[in-house]
Amino acid sequence: MKDITQIFDSLLEQYDSIDIANSEFRKMINEDENLKEEYREWCHAVGSSEKKGFLDYCEEYKASQDSIWDTLTDFDE
Repeated sequence: MKDITQIFDSLLEQYDSIDIANSEFRKMINEDENLKEEYREWCHAVGSSEKKGFLDYCEEYKASQDSIWDTLTDFDE
């Protein structure tokens, strides 16, 4: 199985909306007990709740993407 963050990244790249990506992820973990357990373990490891773990990851992902653009614009100054 792929690292769970690769699944997160894939969903975020596939869908332009965090809400849609979250909805699709929820569907996935409801259909796959192994994925659900892997997600539960990941949440415990990073200190997030299962309810907000994916959304917390999305916020960090978005912030890292924004910082890439900030770095590029800093070069122009």
